[in-house]
Amino acid sequence: MLFPTASDSPRPVRLCEETRKWAWESMHGRYGDEALRNPFVSLDGTEGFESYTDIRKYDAAVRRIAEDAPVRVCGCERICGSATLGAAISCILPAYHGGRPVFPAVSHLTIRYDKVIREGIDSYSRDIAERLKSASSPAEEEFLHSLENVIESMRIWHGRYKEAVKDTRPDLYGLLTRVPFGPAQNFTEAVQALWFTFSFVRLCGNWPGIGRIDVLLGDYLKKDLESGALTLDEAREILASLFIKGCEWIQSDTPVGSGDAQHYQNIVLAGMDENRREVTNEVTYLVLDIVEELAISDFPITVRLRKDSPARLKEKVAAVMKHGGGIVAVYNEELILRALEGLGYPEKDALSFANDGCWEIQVPGKTDFTYMPFDALQIFNEAIGLNKNDGDEPDLRSAEEVYAAFKKLLDETVGNIYRGISGGYKYENGAWHAAGSVIPTSVISLFEDGCIENAKSYWDCGPVYVVRSPHIGGAPDVADSLYAIQKAVFEDHLLTFHELVCALRNNWEGNELLRLKIKNSYVYYGNDSDEVDGWHSRILNDFADTVIKCNDQGKCPVKFIPGVSTFGRQIEWLPNRCATAFGCKKGEILSGNDSPVPGTDTRGATSIIRSYCKSDLVKQSCGAALDVKIFPDSLGGDNGAAALIGLMDGFISLGGFFMQLDTVDAQTLIEAQKDPQKFKTLSVRVSGWNARFVTLNREWQNMIIERTQSRI
Repeated sequence: MLFPTASDSPRPVRLCEETRKWAWESMHGRYGDEALRNPFVSLDGTEGFESYTDIRKYDAAVRRIAEDAPVRVCGCERICGSATLGAAISCILPAYHGGRPVFPAVSHLTIRYDKVIREGIDSYSRDIAERLKSASSPAEEEFLHSLENVIESMRIWHGRYKEAVKDTRPDLYGLLTRVPFGPAQNFTEAVQALWFTFSFVRLCGNWPGIGRIDVLLGDYLKKDLESGALTLDEAREILASLFIKGCEWIQSDTPVGSGDAQHYQNIVLAGMDENRREVTNEVTYLVLDIVEELAISDFPITVRLRKDSPARLKEKVAAVMKHGGGIVAVYNEELILRALEGLGYPEKDALSFANDGCWEIQVPGKTDFTYMPFDALQIFNEAIGLNKNDGDEPDLRSAEEVYAAFKKLLDETVGNIYRGISGGYKYENGAWHAAGSVIPTSVISLFEDGCIENAKSYWDCGPVYVVRSPHIGGAPDVADSLYAIQKAVFEDHLLTFHELVCALRNNWEGNELLRLKIKNSYVYYGNDSDEVDGWHSRILNDFADTVIKCNDQGKCPVKFIPGVSTFGRQIEWLPNRCATAFGCKKGEILSGNDSPVPGTDTRGATSIIRSYCKSDLVKQSCGAALDVKIFPDSLGGDNGAAALIGLMDGFISLGGFFMQLDTVDAQTLIEAQKDPQKFKTLSVRVSGWNARFVTLNREWQNMIIERTQSRI
């Protein structure tokens, strides 16, 4: 069993052989294939189902899932519970009526786990019973009873697992005696409570993140290590079960597309707790141990770093990064805290930040989150008249006039997004509500603070925070375009503005030498050039200011916050994009997230980071992602780890927000294209998620290869 690595050194072996074999089987599709053979439970035959209210239909579906979903117990697992219905893999509630799913499910959130672990699910039953005493409408009562149904369904599912292991696995039976309904007393019970809750929520089709696992489990492990109840090796085996079981949706023959392993079950490590004390503990290092050994990429990890983060932590992160797969990324904790405090979050909530299961910032267990991506390059193309007939384009006589035309349309785009969102809410009886009908989400709502207190669901303004975030994509493409126009048209007079627009409409046909001169003579974003980086910073800063101003209108309960991403949409946007002013032809894949256009960054990773950090990234309070690819050959020996640490330190000190460092060799990826079976578990960082390379379609694979070839 050779788990793939980009390093010249093999991955370490710490786990027992039985655990490693189980990981290998799970990562090669054994359990995902099982799930596909049992995709859903059927609600056909439920008397009167068509006449039920939506929430009653939802309750019936959740109850049937708990009653009928297959129970799976793996031979060497140290915790139990599995999401065994294959339709859940598509983020839908896996209960069908008349051959169709009855409801979608929820993603892009991290639910609350600490209360389950420390107080037990029974504490939620008490909260609901107390809130029912003051319910003021039949709708509130129906919603609260629906939450009770979720708990009762979990009891049914829990009872089926207890019965399944009673005679064969007394260790697992003992674990289930107390948790998750009562408070965990030790590390193993805490891991079981976390996993059982996570897996039931996932069994119902939702894709929740896990968040700050070292905060959730660290005190329990510390107590058990100090008392001698567990050794570190035993704790590693227990925690490895959670990671291996998290691979249960991998299939042996996954359909290609944008990749598997993108179920938003992210983990956040390290950083400060609510009392500003460093969190890093033995759980932090065990998590990194496990992914370093097994190359499990299904739980993308982001580490909260700051200037005074422990040196040992950074060394361990670098050691994991050297093996490749893009499994570990980094946050600049201090900058993100400033961003959240600027949005008015209380300090305690700001310090608890995690993400939505990808990398967008949110307060876990308190946030209803959605983002709205758009392509700034298409807006720019419209601003310079590429969508008009010859001669009808605007008469723009300077780079400043070009930018003003672009910004006008950018502001209109942001305003339209806000108006669309604000129209989805109404203010009645002293509270905000969704304006239209609301799809039931009780499984999620149970674990989101505010929903019980407000007696309102996740999608009906129940959680403490409702966050909507427009995400600008293509900002580096627009910056490069503005710079090329500034230089080639208005300073070097290589062609007129009208001639440039005509050349772009014609995909540079007949102007190949001029195209190459513009493409190769100027220094573009990603090379630490103040002139072009200034355009990039101006775009992001102006975009953020426009977004934040919308909050002053007070027309809805939403925190409207800016972010920067593409999440791979540079492929999706290709058909609607034209040739670019900086010399790319129609159909070429351009910038991803806030990273340089592939091939334009020629001065190394340090220059990429410097260019990116010139923007005021505190303003991008939802997040701004930077992707940096490093060739494995440059990371050999101890100097390689030191180089990665240097990049992380520079990223923090210069004011970065979120950075995804991946170590990968383009030649390995090309070989994987030719012989996918040989590279079945090879992982790459795509955007906010990881995917096994062979589950990407050819366009996505080529995008990864192209951006890899252009890095140092």
